Amino acid sequence: MTAILRTALTGFLLASIPATAALAYDSSSSFVSGNYLAGRSAAKLRDNDLASEYLSNALKSDTGNPVLTEKIFLLELSEGNMPRAEEFATDVLTFNSQQRMARIVLGVKDFRGRHYEEARKNFEQSAYTPVGELTSWLLTAWAYAGEGELNQALKTLDRLDANESFANFKAFHEALISDYLGNSIRAEGAYKKAYEAASSSLRIVQAYGNFLERHDRAPEAQSLYRAYLDNDTNPLIDAALAASLKGDKPRPFIESPTEGAAEALFSLATSMTDDQSIDVALLYTRLGISLGADEDVMYTLLGDTYESMKRYDKALEAYAKVPAASPLRVNADMEEAVCLQHLDRKDDALAKLKSIVAADPKNYDAIVTLGNLYRASNDFTNAAATYDQAIALIDKPAQGHWRLYYYDGISHERLNQWDVAEKQFRKAIELSPTESSVLNYLGYSMIEKKINLPEALDMIKKAVEIKPNDGYITDSLGWAYFQLGDYEQAVANCERAVELLPADPIIAEHLGDAYWRIGRTLEAKFQWQHAKDNKPEPDDLKRIEVKIKNGLPPEQPVTPAQNTAPKTNG
Repeated sequence: MTAILRTALTGFLLASIPATAALAYDSSSSFVSGNYLAGRSAAKLRDNDLASEYLSNALKSDTGNPVLTEKIFLLELSEGNMPRAEEFATDVLTFNSQQRMARIVLGVKDFRGRHYEEARKNFEQSAYTPVGELTSWLLTAWAYAGEGELNQALKTLDRLDANESFANFKAFHEALISDYLGNSIRAEGAYKKAYEAASSSLRIVQAYGNFLERHDRAPEAQSLYRAYLDNDTNPLIDAALAASLKGDKPRPFIESPTEGAAEALFSLATSMTDDQSIDVALLYTRLGISLGADEDVMYTLLGDTYESMKRYDKALEAYAKVPAASPLRVNADMEEAVCLQHLDRKDDALAKLKSIVAADPKNYDAIVTLGNLYRASNDFTNAAATYDQAIALIDKPAQGHWRLYYYDGISHERLNQWDVAEKQFRKAIELSPTESSVLNYLGYSMIEKKINLPEALDMIKKAVEIKPNDGYITDSLGWAYFQLGDYEQAVANCERAVELLPADPIIAEHLGDAYWRIGRTLEAKFQWQHAKDNKPEPDDLKRIEVKIKNGLPPEQPVTPAQNTAPKTNG
């Protein structure tokens, strides 16, 4: 599903209109061109409010320019300026009657006003790409639900059968619509189908558990919540479980068609995570917010989206709108701390996280986030202590905890506490055996220490199989062969690593070392010089300069003590 969505979404991207096409519409005024180019540059940096200001100024002097009008429409929508976005959407359709996002925006406007038939007309005219079809049929189904037409809603969802990648969307929204319109038998069947296909989905677990509780099956709902929490932490599931154990019966998960439409937009936005589709995720999130449903969830998603776009200032604004009473408020505080760290406000970030942990010393997520901030600041002493504190809170480590053990291992390794680090790396691998980053880190560390070289080689081979185009892991494999004295294999893998990451100084240094050992001394010095030119760290630079001047010292054979049998994970 994700791949189909990503490839289908590129037409919506703000930078998708070529500059040459846009400039063809420019008047001869340098004022217009200057504002256009400034706006386009701001849009590339995803500074959408500034881009909109520049392009609006350009449009004032070039009224009716279709390219400027369409760009401003998308920018206003991305900033959540719905009245202006709707106004520009109408203008866009005068010269491009099938502009997908303009149709969706006006359809959502009609939906909010309960003009469901008009909404469906707009949605239908946006359904001419895979993602357009998915969006259209989900929102159209909810428009029928707004009129109480269950059969028409379900018939609309059947149109998603043409693409098997949409099966989970169909099952989930079939369950929600049936539940909303009171057909509990149909709803339960669809909930079961959605859950069986995606038991780790937060919203499916929330909605299905909510359904079970409202039908006097609280123990089943609690089992559902606990199964989710066995593999992940989430304040919404924590809150649902706590309320259920108290005997509180929840309100329906979806109480209105607008909530259903917002959930459809939420479902779509959360599936768009790569760099090409994140701009569209932002637009869908803004549309979801305009429907006024689940604001804490939608503003959290907005903040997460801005974080993915590296717009940390905008993410802070979004997280600030999560209500104080929401179970997601503490999560928003943690994410604000992460944003502050990225904005070089490290003291503010640490102070915010420390206050969260002080208020709740058992807040696992806050403690892990604090450890991450220490590690990002190269404060490995505090990072290791904080990660150890988080690990102490775990009763039974699950697969999802592998990353914590990995980060703890890194922190202890950087403190030269190898025995502890190795133990944590091996625990991470035990929990999740196919994590290439852990296999590579542990394998490379053992290679550097010249211990357990055959086992280290096997680990890195496995990591390369998992990620064959990762330059760092391929370099680790070359370096493992180098340490074992197999220089031909070292050259082959280090050459491949340089192809993948030509600007990395250490990878170039490793290739130079391998060349030297097989007698290709001129090529070795070229690679070392290349490494020097790529601005290595000061200690690395000194080592590389010695090699450029003197070459490598005579080869030291691997001793039997170094070439030991692999250790077990125990």
